[in-house]
Amino acid sequence: MKIGVLTHNYPRYRGDFSGRFVEALSEELVNQGHQVTILAPWDPAYARQPSDHRVRFVLYHYAPRASWHHLGYMRTMRADVSLRRATYLLAPGLFVAGALAVMRWVARERPDVLHAHWALPNGFLGALAARRYGVPLVVSIPGSDATVAAQNPLFRRMAMVGFSQAGLITANSESLRDVAIHELGADPDRFDLIAYGVDPDALHPDPTGTAALRAGLGIPADAVVLLAVGRMVYKKGFDRLLRAAALLERGQPVHLLMVGEGDLWAEWQALGRDLGLGERVHWVGNVPSDRISVYYNVADVAVMPAVTRPADGLNVTVLDAMSCGKPVVGSDAAGNGLAIRDGVNGYLVPEGDDAALARALAALVADPALRARMGAAGRRLIDTELGWPHLARRDLAHCERLQGKSPLATCARP
Repeated sequence: MKIGVLTHNYPRYRGDFSGRFVEALSEELVNQGHQVTILAPWDPAYARQPSDHRVRFVLYHYAPRASWHHLGYMRTMRADVSLRRATYLLAPGLFVAGALAVMRWVARERPDVLHAHWALPNGFLGALAARRYGVPLVVSIPGSDATVAAQNPLFRRMAMVGFSQAGLITANSESLRDVAIHELGADPDRFDLIAYGVDPDALHPDPTGTAALRAGLGIPADAVVLLAVGRMVYKKGFDRLLRAAALLERGQPVHLLMVGEGDLWAEWQALGRDLGLGERVHWVGNVPSDRISVYYNVADVAVMPAVTRPADGLNVTVLDAMSCGKPVVGSDAAGNGLAIRDGVNGYLVPEGDDAALARALAALVADPALRARMGAAGRRLIDTELGWPHLARRDLAHCERLQGKSPLATCARP
């Protein structure tokens, strides 16, 4: 099968986090014998070598100067709540250049299916080509683009064009699905809830380097490490983790490892200081993807206290931690329930309930055997349901169903 993947986030160099889950899915599709071409906006940071990947690339310029390429690659939005001012200035060029590039490629290559990640801009771009050339279209909603589209009449209309053309719409959380249905008019019969997964061979339990990392960060050998990985933006809810950590009783030392950067990084650092967490919080910033495994493995518990607004999907880092055999405590929001089985491989707690989050963390802090049992259960879920080999086959089954069929063909109802 020949598949065109439309995205505005994709790793531009070794270790880049941008769109890592799109790359992982694309590479798995290649593993399963399919030809994949990535269609994405060009960026000055692109430094991919042929040996880095097995997909093909079509990169399009949308601005007259290299230094004006500021869209995509996790820079378009401010704290994932609103669009940056430069987005409004550069977006027309991206839509025009992207539409032309996708149209030309589809006309030349005649793919079997287009898979657009994010409703905007890619769902709209894919819809234009799919309608003109009769190619089946899948639109996946991985994040807050659906919420932003609902706030702007023009963007709302463009998202609706993409959804109306798509034979399948996937989301990795109920909240994203509900925004698309209730605020953007997407057809509920075209939906399937499919998580973005993890490569079980790339991330697995491995103690190599963990002792050195603990020592380098100044974390005592007997301390329990709580790990949070993600951008420092409202929807991740890491401020709730800081507040819950402040409620933990002082007994066995507990340290927080905060991996990632974002618009709220300084604000949340100040919050940690105000809560008296002091040197128990380690703000390490961004970690290259080829180094992230040691951070998951040094942790005892992973935490994802996401919030409903702005709507978000299941964070890939939840599955990464499970793949490394770690229990996960998450809120009952943002798709966490797709991966966390309450009481089996972690705990689900009410969104925004700092006391409940603290109680769940305290139970795991106090019981190493429970941590080991839940961590092993999480790894089994990766091996049997939530690893890329399984999830890619679900995507491919939909693509095969859509080939030559109407967009109204029956989808698997969530």
